[in-house]
Order: sequence, then C-alpha cells, then structure tokens
Amino acid sequence: MIILGAVLAVAGTIWTLQGVGVLPGSVMSGVTMWAVIGPIVAIGGIALLWVGLARRRRSR
Repeated sequence: MIILGAVLAVAGTIWTLQGVGVLPGSVMSGVTMWAVIGPIVAIGGIALLWVGLARRRRSR
C-alpha cells in the first residue's frame, strides 16, 4: 500500500503540473481536465501512503 500510495502521489503531482502547463511536451499539457484529476489522484495517493505507514507502525 505504501508503494502504490507513493506512485499515485507522484503521478498525480505530475498530471497536475502538466494540466496547468508547468511541464510542457505532452498531450496532457495545458488540458484543464488533468489539472483537476491530478490533485484528486495525488490526495488519494497521500491517503494510501499515510494508511500504509500507520498500519506498518502498528504491526511492529
């Protein structure tokens, strides 16, 4: 769950930056839809990462 959360957080951040036009060179660059989807995915990834880390701490 930790790895999946980290991957989703990074992907969501990249999608957000592409959506707002900060990272050019992609078909997703400047497309508002990715500026909306990106933060949702990033927040979901951060939540998964947080839950995974909390479970890991409890199991020790």
